Amino acid sequence: MKLSVVLADENGDYFFDDTLKPLGAAGGELWELVPDDLIPLPPGSDLFFLPGRRAVGINAISGEVEVVAEEGLLPVAAILPQGYTRLLLPAYLGGEEAPHLPLFGYTALAALGEDLYVAALPTDDQVKWNPLSYNTPDLKELVKARIKVQPENRILRHLAHCALNYHCLTAQNIFYRRWEGGIPTSPTCNAQCLGCISKQPAGCCQAPQGRIKFQPTVEEIVEIARPHLETEEAIISFGQGCEGEPLLAWRTIAGAIREIRKETDQGTININSNAGLPNAVEALVRAGLDSARVSLFSADPESYQVYHRPQNYSFSQVAESVEIMLQAGVFVSLNLLVFPGFTDSRRQMEALFDFLRTHPVHMVQLRNLNIDPDWLHKQIDISTGEALGVATFIKEMKGEFPGISIGNFSRAVR
Repeated sequence: MKLSVVLADENGDYFFDDTLKPLGAAGGELWELVPDDLIPLPPGSDLFFLPGRRAVGINAISGEVEVVAEEGLLPVAAILPQGYTRLLLPAYLGGEEAPHLPLFGYTALAALGEDLYVAALPTDDQVKWNPLSYNTPDLKELVKARIKVQPENRILRHLAHCALNYHCLTAQNIFYRRWEGGIPTSPTCNAQCLGCISKQPAGCCQAPQGRIKFQPTVEEIVEIARPHLETEEAIISFGQGCEGEPLLAWRTIAGAIREIRKETDQGTININSNAGLPNAVEALVRAGLDSARVSLFSADPESYQVYHRPQNYSFSQVAESVEIMLQAGVFVSLNLLVFPGFTDSRRQMEALFDFLRTHPVHMVQLRNLNIDPDWLHKQIDISTGEALGVATFIKEMKGEFPGISIGNFSRAVR
């Protein structure tokens, strides 16, 4: 069986063109897709056609790259479920009038025979994050019953919206009473990340989630966190997609941690953060923080600055915070935002590996960066050297740092 390009018409119906061999993109390069790059389309994936763009492929006879010129035929990309890491972006020719794509992790797609395949790797155990375990028929009743018990809790009402409308998995886990549950705490942020999913500037694109609009109290946090932590393999996480930077609410979070730990020593208390405020990090560590996940697009200070656009902090403060937590015995993960052609360039790999040698974190969580590739190219120099391939990057990282866990999901450490 041979590989074919996947195309869609403007109604969203897709079909295969076996006169073209499929391509993927990495930075500014086009890579021919080969079976070793591909896995069957995972359950829970979505397909998106890409408006205003033209598919490209390799002519099966001439071997030349060819643009699909026929009007109404569009390139198709896959959006992967959690637990899979994208190896290549979809290959296409964009136009000046092409509409801005929503904030999703677009992945190269191909057909092998009659089946769909994607350029990706499974990189974590999906047991707790299997899409079939979420959005179940009883979810609405679970939400309703929980709110009935604590009707005045504003966080709970906010999480209900996230669970039912945004289909947020960590919000749903609060109502399922299991695993990692998110508790948003901060309506503001001290960074303006290009791919922020809760707040985007006018003229860019619509953020897929609305940010929390209030500052929760210690009591509201404890009311949700304490019973959740008493469930099996429980984690509560501050710092969700529907909020800003939780370190800006560090006094409230520290107070909540102390109150929680007066009543239970069960479960893991985690923070997802940009780690730009070392003094706040130190206060949370003293209060009893168990684990942290630090967002990182690049360990190169210049690239970090351009993507994260930090306000009143720099990458040096991030490194300081990581060191504070490591010295205190906090389980530290990097939330590495992976973008093919950038993350796997030699310059970026060397910057990351140098950081890991100096700050040996416990885990690197790979996160497919959700962003319009064309728009990111306009904002930042993606071409930071030859791309080695995301699979090669992962292999080299595992070889260089055998003591660091590589995956996609936070771990319970209590």
